[in-house]
Amino acid sequence: MGTRRAGQTYAMPLDALADHLAAQAGVVTRAQLLAAEVTQARIDTMLRRRELVVLHPGVYLTHTGTPTWTQRSWAAVLYAGRSALHRESALHRPGKDAAPKGPVDVAVDWSRRVAPQQGVRIQRVRGLEDRVQWNLSPPRVRVEVAAVEVAHRSADDLAAISALASVVGARRTVAARLRGEVERRKRLRRRRLLTELLDDLEHGTHSVLEHGYLVRVLRPHALPEPTLRQARVDGEGGTEYRDVAHDDLDLVVELDGQLHDGSEARDDDADRDLDDLARGKVAPRLRYRQVFTTPCRTAARLAVLFRDRGWDGVPRPCGAGCDVGRHEWGSSS
Repeated sequence: MGTRRAGQTYAMPLDALADHLAAQAGVVTRAQLLAAEVTQARIDTMLRRRELVVLHPGVYLTHTGTPTWTQRSWAAVLYAGRSALHRESALHRPGKDAAPKGPVDVAVDWSRRVAPQQGVRIQRVRGLEDRVQWNLSPPRVRVEVAAVEVAHRSADDLAAISALASVVGARRTVAARLRGEVERRKRLRRRRLLTELLDDLEHGTHSVLEHGYLVRVLRPHALPEPTLRQARVDGEGGTEYRDVAHDDLDLVVELDGQLHDGSEARDDDADRDLDDLARGKVAPRLRYRQVFTTPCRTAARLAVLFRDRGWDGVPRPCGAGCDVGRHEWGSSS
């Protein structure tokens, strides 16, 4: 940098990268430093002095503290080159969501191979250029691409359903755009389930839940079938439709997709439950978790309700460890 003369000041080595550092949350690459005429010798000195800290090969952080999620995201994308956040990493909303746990997911084009690094998970994607919002900071794949990929890789049906329902419920996209991504994918697990879910999201019905209620909760446990589906009820507010009714037991089951967060919608639900109780009907409300994650537990509790309401049948466990098999049912009193 030359010899300092009296009264002469020199810019800090990173001053020329102020814009980069501001945009990249304090993360910088070796290539960017060299382009700003910071020599390799100077970079080595800054590393020894801990003015720079290595996050990945050729990617540095300008402080020694624990990197934030945003800094980890930038470091992963900068390390991978032409790339974008993917899967849960792309769906994360800084300032609104808790930071994801585990590695940062990054997508690169199918034609490239990037060596894995600790804390970074690389996925090669065909046609990446058209699936990324390059103007975001850092770049990330479109919501629809990320959500469908999360659904595809989910460990169970409930997680897959949640991946799509949550982004629609948060108004980050619409079902039609998700459908386009589902149709584009040649290989997709749970395609039928996800397509039916998108039908629900578009039309405000709960056929996915209704089907799950029948084939996961009632039939495997020998519980009584509904006497009516989408039952019509005329009330003070006009005509409404209950999802499934067991009229012989004075019981209706509400299948609630829980895609609304507003207090007005919850108040409407409470009014409907009160109306049912006033008519002498029991009205349990089931959501995706009760149907897809804990169907045996749900069946065992519904069996108690059914028998209390006059059902004289005997529920059947669907297999070893089923909650229904933990009860002594005997004959209905």
